Amino acid sequence: MPSYYPVYLDLEGKPVVVIGGGVVAERKVESLLAAGAEVTLISPDLTPGLERLAANDRIRIRRRRYQAGDLAGAFVAIVGTGDTAVNRAAAAEARAERVLVNTVDDVAYCDFIAPAVVRQGDITLAISTNGKSPSMARLLRETLESYLTPDYAHLLTVLQQVRKRLREAGLRATPEQWQQQIDEPLRALVRNGALAEAEDRLFAGLAIAMGTPGPIIPEPVAAQGAKS
Repeated sequence: MPSYYPVYLDLEGKPVVVIGGGVVAERKVESLLAAGAEVTLISPDLTPGLERLAANDRIRIRRRRYQAGDLAGAFVAIVGTGDTAVNRAAAAEARAERVLVNTVDDVAYCDFIAPAVVRQGDITLAISTNGKSPSMARLLRETLESYLTPDYAHLLTVLQQVRKRLREAGLRATPEQWQQQIDEPLRALVRNGALAEAEDRLFAGLAIAMGTPGPIIPEPVAAQGAKS
């Protein structure tokens, strides 16, 4: 069993071929579309969900079984027909064409495996058991879903805005300084929806930690909002 290298792929506008039209293929297609991929699906039969996507021109459909040559020009291929011989033939073509391939439930024929995913806003956690136990990956996903509450996404927004303000001021905090300032009082402000106040608190705390003189610190967001 290989030790996988975790990576996030930019699929925006890239051609992805999905072979198979069942429930698993539908889930894969939905995730690929969310990532901006240009999806072509090859299968004689489709789930109602895939039929709707096709009817709305969200995906291209070839209503037939896989044929050699179907993966030419693809960036990524997802193969899951329920027919092992077809799956492995498609995987062999993918490797010959230098196309990254995931063969569902057949790890030996995969270039990559799809992790269990937890999302909250722009935060994405990917969970892998190295292909050993999908049930364990699901258990961990469900556990992390209860932990990763919406305030983490709001905190990320605050961190993003403060990072932008620091750059505009020509300042750069160390990772240690960031971690010291992401304290419980800051988290409480975020949980209570006081994002502008949280942003000002974090910016001021970082400025003090860096020994920044007062005049270089931009006017707080909260004060700007009061003026407008």
